[in-house]
Amino acid sequence: NYPIEVVNQLNSKILNNNKQRGTTMSINLTKGENHALDKNTQTALIGLGWDAKSGSGDAFDLDASVIALSANGKIASDSDVIYFNNKKHSSGAIVHSGDNLTGAGDGDDETIKLDFSKMPANIERLVVVVNIYNAEQRKQNFGQVNNAYVRLVDTTGGKNEEQLRFDLTEDYSGSTGIRMADIYRHNGEWKMKAVGEGAKCGLGDFINQFK
Repeated sequence: NYPIEVVNQLNSKILNNNKQRGTTMSINLTKGENHALDKNTQTALIGLGWDAKSGSGDAFDLDASVIALSANGKIASDSDVIYFNNKKHSSGAIVHSGDNLTGAGDGDDETIKLDFSKMPANIERLVVVVNIYNAEQRKQNFGQVNNAYVRLVDTTGGKNEEQLRFDLTEDYSGSTGIRMADIYRHNGEWKMKAVGEGAKCGLGDFINQFK
């Protein structure tokens, strides 16, 4: 073990090197915690990932979606739900990468691009949810899923820097849908909140909460 003075010096050097390179350290959020996005972030990517536990049977088809809410906490129209059958918001501010049917491979399984410069003024909150497709028929739930996470990556000006991350660590057995995170406006700036609320529901049930 190194003396605390040496550790502090090394940490300080790492932070200074990151500043010189123009990079930032990613912040890991805990459930219920929120943090402001960098004020210079204009475009970002929401990345979501997961792994099915071995021996879980049929392949898991998890679907990520964004529900855009107005200031009253409601959906203004059905087009404000961005998912695999409605991949692009009419404003162009929210774009879904498309459905990943298996979740195979490392890294993000599904991604959603955000352009805050195009975000309509009436949209105050983006609710990020993940659901298991045909969960009831396949008898699947999030207790059979490992390493689920949501992260926000700053892509402004061609950057690819992870700013915020939330790793799910609770047991979500019985849940077929999870409200992963909220990205919302507060006093003129955008923030991300780690939510991590599980429920036995599909995307339609989440949507009905905000009608």
